[in-house]
Amino acid sequence: MTQIRQDDFIQSVADAIQFISYYHPVDFLKALGEAWEKEQSPAAKDAMAQILVNSRMCAEGRRPVCQDTGMVVVFLKIGMDVTWDSSMSVNEMVNEGVRHGYAHPDNVLRFSMVNDPLGARKNTGDNTPAIVHTELVRGDKVEIKIAAKGGGSENKSRFKVLNPSGSLVDWVIEELPKMGAGWCPPGMLGIGVGGSAEKAMLLAKEALMEPIDIHELVARGPQNRKDELRLELFEKVNALGIGAQGLGGLTTVLDVKISDFPTHAASLPVAMIPNCAATRHVEFTLDGSGPAQLTPPLASDWPAVTWEASPEARRVNLDQVTREEIASWKPGELILLNGKLLTGRDAAHKRIADLIEKGEALPNNVDFTNRFIYYVGPVDPVRDEVVGPAGPTTATRMDKFSETMLGQAGLLGMVGKAERGPTALEAIKKHKAVYLMAVGGAAYLVSKAIRSSKVLAFEDLGMEAIREFEVVDFPVTVAVDSQGISVHQTGPAEWRGKIGKIPVVTE
Repeated sequence: MTQIRQDDFIQSVADAIQFISYYHPVDFLKALGEAWEKEQSPAAKDAMAQILVNSRMCAEGRRPVCQDTGMVVVFLKIGMDVTWDSSMSVNEMVNEGVRHGYAHPDNVLRFSMVNDPLGARKNTGDNTPAIVHTELVRGDKVEIKIAAKGGGSENKSRFKVLNPSGSLVDWVIEELPKMGAGWCPPGMLGIGVGGSAEKAMLLAKEALMEPIDIHELVARGPQNRKDELRLELFEKVNALGIGAQGLGGLTTVLDVKISDFPTHAASLPVAMIPNCAATRHVEFTLDGSGPAQLTPPLASDWPAVTWEASPEARRVNLDQVTREEIASWKPGELILLNGKLLTGRDAAHKRIADLIEKGEALPNNVDFTNRFIYYVGPVDPVRDEVVGPAGPTTATRMDKFSETMLGQAGLLGMVGKAERGPTALEAIKKHKAVYLMAVGGAAYLVSKAIRSSKVLAFEDLGMEAIREFEVVDFPVTVAVDSQGISVHQTGPAEWRGKIGKIPVVTE
């Protein structure tokens, strides 16, 4: 009989959480490096370079690859011959490991879990509870898969029950463009087929834990129907031309994983969950001999990729920029921001909108007039940092506030991740404003452009408080110009046409 000690289990979970926060899996590094070498879209190639350089920096500095350090998802397979030296339940041990892992003093991670999701949505303060899936199996060991899943990719999950004669490929190709770029491509797609509604979703989620091996599959050829579908989807998804960060390019996915399960004769449940460029997961086994030993990547596992801001980038002084100046900015143009940049995201925007709606004054030291706001919830700083990793959050969640912020609060521009929806595009065009895009998955890299940070308002919101950053050469791309033209519409359409496998529909 194998006995698993409580302290070993907790330590293993905590160590794994720290490990995946700053180490990409080697298979991901290899696949993204190969995609970078082949990429022909300058914008997409630049985005992938930022992600790869950020990855190396995070490994060296032991800081998170993304400011959204995720909710913890755990798959446990517990051997039925295992005994426990523990006063806690298995879920309690997992959550204790999460608390320790997220509060490590030299690499504090961001707490993103909130209680009362339909009400106050108050942060739990330690990133618990984890999402735990447990299976009892034969044997005398405990197998553990741990992932940290960010909100940007999780929010793009899809599910449908097709007719038994329905086409999985058609459904994926129809749904994927609707997901936008908030899931930070290039990444992976996990697809679950069969079982029941909840089983299909679990199959899709666990499939994302598998190693990237699509090129090996291409080399050896398909052995079954699942292999055939993986290859077909890999080709057709990339033919959509969505590209890195949705800017248009050759690579949207690095792999497609499919897991299936027997299902009812009347049903074909299908689920799709994307994994972002901040792919974070690890797998290990406990056999009673002590905590898990995790092996980090070698320095040689990172591709020899460097990144510097383009010499053609336009430098902008945020403290002096005018509406007339931003009218000259072109979609896809590279911008280096300098000066004072406000921050705020979901909770702060709602508070501001509520105050304006009630006719109440905004906080005394917050004036949005002719300012830019960055959608970010940074990680707390450690050591000598001004701020921790501070990459952008998905901008579409702030779309409904765009008219208020531009028309009533007086904002001039916004900085975030991925595309804007119709509501925001209309407001941007109406007010001759601009939306700039920072690269998701390069949080530590972009944080180095932040030279000072102070909280201005809503300190109780923690990472969602309104801050003022002082930035130097903060790299962004003009994603929506003052005429409302979006590179997330023009870029993929251009590259879909260049790839030439899927017709481009023009209005």
